[in-house]
Amino acid sequence: MKVNTQSVNFNAEEGLIEFVQNRLDKLETFYDKVISSDVFLKLDNNNLKENKIVEIKLNIPKDNFVVKKQCKSFEEAVDSACNSLERRLIKKKEKIRAKS
Repeated sequence: MKVNTQSVNFNAEEGLIEFVQNRLDKLETFYDKVISSDVFLKLDNNNLKENKIVEIKLNIPKDNFVVKKQCKSFEEAVDSACNSLERRLIKKKEKIRAKS
């Protein structure tokens, strides 16, 4: 799957980008028709500890899923967002099976 990663207000390290790519590649085990994804990594300029924001837009045929999570670290936010996307993809797949 093609993953387009953009970092806002900072420069993302190569390790973080690889982590995002590997984590999103695992989504294809739940739904194999994923076309691409856009990932936005943002640093919120506030004094809170949870100032890392991850927004993932997943493109699948005839639909788009958007998930936004805010956590203490980007890895935690990516994991949380991917868990939400996994549940949504499983529901989508079950709907398609029910129609067949």
